[in-house]
Amino acid sequence: MGQSNSSTAIQSRRESLHRSYRSRPKKIFTISSMQIERLNDDELTDGVRDYISNLPDDCLACIFHFLGSGDRKKCSLVCRRWLEVEGKNRQRISLNAQADLLPLISTLFSRFDSVTKLALKCDRRSVSIGDDALISISERCRNLTRLKLRTCRELTDAGMTEFAKNCRGLKKLSCGSCTFGAKGMNAILENCASLEELSVKRLRGISDGGAAEPIGPGLAAASLKMICLKELYNGLCFSQLIGGSKNLRSLKLFRCSGDWDILLQLVAEEVKGLVELHLEKLQVSDVGLAAISNCLDLEILHLVKTPECTNFGLVSVAERCRVLRKLHIDGWKANRIGDEGLVAVAKNCPHLQELVLIGVNPTKDSLEMLASNCQNLERLALCGSDTVGDAAISCIATKCIALKKLCLKSCPVSNHGMEALATGFPNLVKVKVKKCGGVTCDGADWLRSARGSLAVNLDIVEPEHQNASASDGGVQDNGVEFPLEAIQIAEPSVASSSTVRSNSIRSRLGLFSGRSFVVSTLRRWSSAGNSSRS
Repeated sequence: MGQSNSSTAIQSRRESLHRSYRSRPKKIFTISSMQIERLNDDELTDGVRDYISNLPDDCLACIFHFLGSGDRKKCSLVCRRWLEVEGKNRQRISLNAQADLLPLISTLFSRFDSVTKLALKCDRRSVSIGDDALISISERCRNLTRLKLRTCRELTDAGMTEFAKNCRGLKKLSCGSCTFGAKGMNAILENCASLEELSVKRLRGISDGGAAEPIGPGLAAASLKMICLKELYNGLCFSQLIGGSKNLRSLKLFRCSGDWDILLQLVAEEVKGLVELHLEKLQVSDVGLAAISNCLDLEILHLVKTPECTNFGLVSVAERCRVLRKLHIDGWKANRIGDEGLVAVAKNCPHLQELVLIGVNPTKDSLEMLASNCQNLERLALCGSDTVGDAAISCIATKCIALKKLCLKSCPVSNHGMEALATGFPNLVKVKVKKCGGVTCDGADWLRSARGSLAVNLDIVEPEHQNASASDGGVQDNGVEFPLEAIQIAEPSVASSSTVRSNSIRSRLGLFSGRSFVVSTLRRWSSAGNSSRS
């Protein structure tokens, strides 16, 4: 009897569910014969019109240009059309330039046949591509305008010569840790008449000594606007190129051996439009600076760890280069540049916008004159100075009206100096303090509360290694394209800001020791003004 009742209940439930299903409204799509044809052409997907299929290839390519590299790769896998459009309109690619790239070149550049900017990078422990691969690439990328070579140690002068003949429209060349020599470089300069920027780092194939083959000037000398030489044992073999580049605007020399005073004298005589000059760890003296003072259009000057340069050379530059906008000095604790040179800058360079002093000991007098006379000063960094204390900060706080960014590192500043920031510097928007032992978290918190609109970044962690330098120029390894602020290093727990961002600030600032701290700070401050007016 119980089983009969149970069977009846189950049957009744099934009938109820069946009636409910039959009474449910159904979605009915009416498709005409024309719509069926469109469906076959992928214009309808699950009853929804596919508008992207109607877009012209040029419009689709414009959409792809707004995407990052990873998203573009994913989009190229959607369908064959997207794969083709993405490849035909890709202008910049970076390849792992190992030897096994050679058999893939034909297929690779059949898809990416519009490349104009190419980076070839090889790991130091791997065998790089050779001449055959480079020549094969040049035959398929004759419209190449930018080339970056990193650690391609199998390339020779012969390969670079053939490349130069095939890619005559090259405008920018950057090579680092390569082994071709003067003949390959001269082939580039002779065939690429539109070359505008040349960056050379650790070019191992250049002969040393008096037998070194001179480089340049070539046809490219008429178009070159920027030359950067970094870590070259015999960089002076580029003298003819530098002296022959009449339209040169930017010259950057980093850690290259030789006496550079003679070259700077040649530059002053032959290159009249020089706007930017970087000198780091070079054998250069006041003789070279006196020669550079003849470049009346000079706007940016970096003197980094050049111990033979003194106040005399800086005075000569300041008195004649009156349009100077950016001045970086790393005195390397030599005390050969001080008040005398800075006073000359204050008197003669009213357009100064950015001043970085590292290992320099200015007094209250010179800082006060700089603050009073340089009314356009917006960015100021004082690092590794024994004389910049609370009195100096208080003195300039009421006079630097236009200052927006202030960076203090390894200076005898205390919380009293932070109090001066609360009432002075009316346009200040950001202050960074690192390794100033007298500044505590309480002082920084008080400054934040007293001046809520001011961004205060405090770091009191003592790094193990210290290196104060303001330069980060030279052959830009920005092909790596990893911004310093994106790299995080775990730091010990330190009591700091009460703000929500304090932990991330401490971890970011913990990375910036010495040169990196100043460089990363100023890079963000003046990203729009790092390039010269050219």
